[in-house]
Amino acid sequence: MKRTQTPWPSGIKKTRPRACVLGVLENASAPLSASQIVSQIEKSGDAIWLSTVYRILDLFVKQGIVVRLAVMNSDMAVYELNRFEHKHYAVCMGCRKIVPMDNCPLEAFVPQLDESGFHVLGHHLEIYGYCRDCEPK
Repeated sequence: MKRTQTPWPSGIKKTRPRACVLGVLENASAPLSASQIVSQIEKSGDAIWLSTVYRILDLFVKQGIVVRLAVMNSDMAVYELNRFEHKHYAVCMGCRKIVPMDNCPLEAFVPQLDESGFHVLGHHLEIYGYCRDCEPK
């Protein structure tokens, strides 16, 4: 497994499985499911249990190292390294491929909530459709 480029988070014991998970997430171009993380680790020649990956991901989410995203209101979650960037993704309804968006469609949107005293801190946007390979003909 490749070494991680991110400095090791303080307060978390460095173990080989944790380093492997962090390494996979560092090199991922899109969020990954726990089973995809296991597959990436196994491709590199290491072995890891799916339950171990879930425990590591839970720890990393609690520590703010990783962001957990629910995809299409399902029980399946995907994870990505927290790079402290504002991001949105489009999700293919056929193959569940996740495509990063280059812009935020809500960037210029200002909700009319002044009278309610509500202060907006952020938003979550889900875009669904079909990728090139799954587009119904």
